[in-house]
Amino acid sequence: MKTDADTKDRGQSEAEIETGSGRLSRRSLLTGAASGLGQVALASLLSQGLRPASARAAAAGSGDRPPGPDFAPKAKRAIWLFMGGAPSQLDLFDYKPGLTARFNQDLPVSVRNGQRLTGMTSGQTRFPIAPSAFSFAQYGNAGTWVSSLLPQTARVVDDIAVLRSVHTDAINHDPGMLQIMTGSQLAGKPSAGAWLSYGLGSLNENLPTFVVMTSLFSTKISVQALSARMWGSAFLPSKHAGVTIRGQGDPVLYLANPPGVDVAARRTLLDGVAALNRRAEGRLGDPGISGRIDQYELAFRMQSSVPELTDLSGESATTRDLYGPEVDRPGTFSANCLMARRMLERGVRFVQVFHRGWDAHSDLPQRYTSQCADIDRGCYALVTDLKQRGLLEDTLVIWGGEFGRTVYSQGDLTASNYGRDHHPRCFNMWLAGGGVKPGLVYGQTDDFSYNVVQDPIHVRDLHATILHQFGLDHNRLTLNYQGLNQKLVGVDAPAQVVTGILS
Repeated sequence: MKTDADTKDRGQSEAEIETGSGRLSRRSLLTGAASGLGQVALASLLSQGLRPASARAAAAGSGDRPPGPDFAPKAKRAIWLFMGGAPSQLDLFDYKPGLTARFNQDLPVSVRNGQRLTGMTSGQTRFPIAPSAFSFAQYGNAGTWVSSLLPQTARVVDDIAVLRSVHTDAINHDPGMLQIMTGSQLAGKPSAGAWLSYGLGSLNENLPTFVVMTSLFSTKISVQALSARMWGSAFLPSKHAGVTIRGQGDPVLYLANPPGVDVAARRTLLDGVAALNRRAEGRLGDPGISGRIDQYELAFRMQSSVPELTDLSGESATTRDLYGPEVDRPGTFSANCLMARRMLERGVRFVQVFHRGWDAHSDLPQRYTSQCADIDRGCYALVTDLKQRGLLEDTLVIWGGEFGRTVYSQGDLTASNYGRDHHPRCFNMWLAGGGVKPGLVYGQTDDFSYNVVQDPIHVRDLHATILHQFGLDHNRLTLNYQGLNQKLVGVDAPAQVVTGILS
């Protein structure tokens, strides 16, 4: 039941409200509130980059960082040979002869110490130790142990640094590949190549700064998917994203002019589109529009530069012999390694070569025999070729996967056959050139290659070291996004440059 007081209050709210300085109509109140909310919304949009370029440049943490190193770099270019699926350190570089006597024994509980397992082995009633089925030998001045699976790579151990103590947080493939490619297990962060492009700028006008290639591989099962998230630019300007060059068919999709369109017509079209885009940019201040203009122009220049780049027929017989017979088969790892070297010579700063198929949960000896045959000659040839041409000194070569493999067998174990599950606690990588100490073995794992016992290298430390070799301070290479000064090394824990591997 309504009272006179209720009616009185309702009448006042419909007409006017008492304030400290007089009376304010309800219409005025709502109008003012709406205006204030609009200003808040506008400010939020502007803080996300929708403002004129001059205002963005003046803002702290804007994306307009002047490119260039923070100090004298040791590396100018990089090639990252990424083995998707996680190679087994136990079967390639981390020799553990004491495991032979422990064949099929249970892994001691004290070694695993309650560390998490994947869903693929968590249901096993025991964890039988599986020594490597392959022999090892020492090579080079440092006596680096290398598996019989990699006889060609063994020839260049005096030029590489083997890192035995890398570790990561991820235990499954997609988050693991994202973490080592972008510094985060979650999607939406720029890749290492994009950060280098953002931090240093381009070395050429006719090719991308960052190029990605995927290679043919022998294993046809348990193959991990790749996605552009692993070489994308995320919240950095789009021009810093990796550009995929294919080994078969058209090197770059949609790059060639369609039938009936000549160069002059394409130029006229691009000029018209650019004029419209510049008008939109001036009106909206959206930095993405400028990036789109740059991409169109680069694609136009690539129409003439890419065909010459991907034509390997001009390479000498000596060079082709170095890379082996597979170099003549488009899309192979050897062909892509030679292509990567040609890209560096033409001013591409960062090349990522993917080779998949290393996820051996079963039949590891058979699978790794063919997988290693895919990549062994190419790795040897690339390091040798760069060195002969005087490029290795300022080119950083990176080899490795997203994590390691377990010492215990997944599934059935025999003397000649076994599988290995995912293992983030330790894995092996190697680096060459770019100011890295050659002929070095760094870090140590326990007798089971399960835990790091000396000189641990977290993935963020690896990233900090890569940036350092390019003259970039990993704490200064940032961009303010969503309230954080985002970095390749992340914001959750400090990263350290691994000075012990640097010359």
